[in-house]
Amino acid sequence: MRLPCPLCGARDIREFSHMGAALARPDGGDWGPDWNDYLHNRDNPAGQTEELWYHGQGCGGWLVVTRDTVRHEVRGARLAGEGAGA
Repeated sequence: MRLPCPLCGARDIREFSHMGAALARPDGGDWGPDWNDYLHNRDNPAGQTEELWYHGQGCGGWLVVTRDTVRHEVRGARLAGEGAGA
């Protein structure tokens, strides 16, 4: 499988480290149910997901990769700091 790095182009998946689901951090710094859910609970959805990947063997960029887990297709990628929308 190849991932489309916005800085380097399409690269082999072995250059990247999968860092889990790309989730928005809860507002506020106080501990509560939102933070507990953010830190400890994960869904395992079938279909389109957004995942955080690190390009450690390339540019060192953090990417949000949009992937379809049913079809095993990569739909796109953006730099993690660019916000929503691929």
